[in-house]
Amino acid sequence: MKRKVIIMGAAGRDFHNFNVYFRDNEQYEVVAFTATQIPGIDDKKYPAELAGKLYPQGIEILPEAELLNLIQKHKVDLVVLSYSDLHHEDVMHRVSLVNAAGADFWLMGVNNTSIKTTKPLISVCAVRTGCGKSQTARTVINALKAKGRKVVSIRHPMPYGDLVAQRVQRFAELSDLEKHKCTIEEMEEYEPHIQMNSVIYSGVDYEAILREAEKEADVILWDGGNNDIPFYTSDKQLNIVVVDPHRPGDEISYYPGETNMHLADVIVINKIDSADLMDINDVRENIRAINPKAKVIDAASPLSVDKPELIDGKRVLIVEDGPTLTHGNMAYGAGTIAANKYGAAEFVDPRPWAVGEIAETFEQYPDIGELLPAMGYGEQQIKDLEATINATECDAVVIATPIDLRRIINIKHPACQVQYELQEIGRPTIEDVLKDF
Repeated sequence: MKRKVIIMGAAGRDFHNFNVYFRDNEQYEVVAFTATQIPGIDDKKYPAELAGKLYPQGIEILPEAELLNLIQKHKVDLVVLSYSDLHHEDVMHRVSLVNAAGADFWLMGVNNTSIKTTKPLISVCAVRTGCGKSQTARTVINALKAKGRKVVSIRHPMPYGDLVAQRVQRFAELSDLEKHKCTIEEMEEYEPHIQMNSVIYSGVDYEAILREAEKEADVILWDGGNNDIPFYTSDKQLNIVVVDPHRPGDEISYYPGETNMHLADVIVINKIDSADLMDINDVRENIRAINPKAKVIDAASPLSVDKPELIDGKRVLIVEDGPTLTHGNMAYGAGTIAANKYGAAEFVDPRPWAVGEIAETFEQYPDIGELLPAMGYGEQQIKDLEATINATECDAVVIATPIDLRRIINIKHPACQVQYELQEIGRPTIEDVLKDF
């Protein structure tokens, strides 16, 4: 008899695990996906066009809150956890619920979920959301391009719209962002690559994506999401993992970030310019305990602001990267550091003016405090973000998102943009670790 399965996800790793392991596997029947973390993804279907011959009606995607009822309703045998950035304790709470309901619980490893590429592969992953993967990936790309290599990046999935249309997406020009109807979160990841004259792929079907990318690449760069493990493997592979000393201990207490620690060939300790020395040393000790063979790169993320005079002595609204504040659990980000550096008189709390889905985000994540997460997973959320910013009584807005929100929404207040890039300190550097590779 087929084993009945539920895949717990967040519109990314869940679809990948299904495609690679379950899609044409007649030993299993996937009765549902559950969804969390990302707004608006729990009322769809994984479409028949992607689900394969065993699922002519597609597969329902339902809220994770319904998990227990779904296990009982479908007499489920197996629940597969397929999303990231969970504290180890929270993983075990889910295990306990599922086991008490009578089902087995799986965490799938790299052997059953990785697709092999014929090209050399460099993966850039992290131990938490918001560690600095993006600027690390850009540094790797620049180093490889300087050696005359054609690098094609593949980004961890962000398919929050029409899944069939998003099966394979290629981004090489800014017009491709509009063509693929990208959300703010997607633009934040793809646009910096485009501005570097670098190609980046994303989508839903990661074997099809890989085969397209291989046609034009000397080297594949895996640009990870959250703290997930890579989707790909290669006979020639270099795993780079970024850690954050602003959250010491998270590198050994979050799933699957600790897995990345074990897999790492190179570990980048980022943000040491703004972190406490004791916290940096705690991270170093954890690296030595988990993976003493990994090469360690010290790095900073120095900040610059295009109009620092808008901050000095002013009451400012700070707009930080959304995922970093929400499931990344950061109490502050680059905007907060920049506002302190350039002498803000006061941080204005946006919560009294928050509307719609932004107000709902504050309810879901009450520890965010006086910062505004730049949530933009859909059209309505982007409108609510714009309305919240413009309603907030402040002198200026400090934008610390990877893209300039002024290009996406109409901000009526004076606004400045925070920028940051990876700066390696001492040796080894990214270029050093690429020499042997």
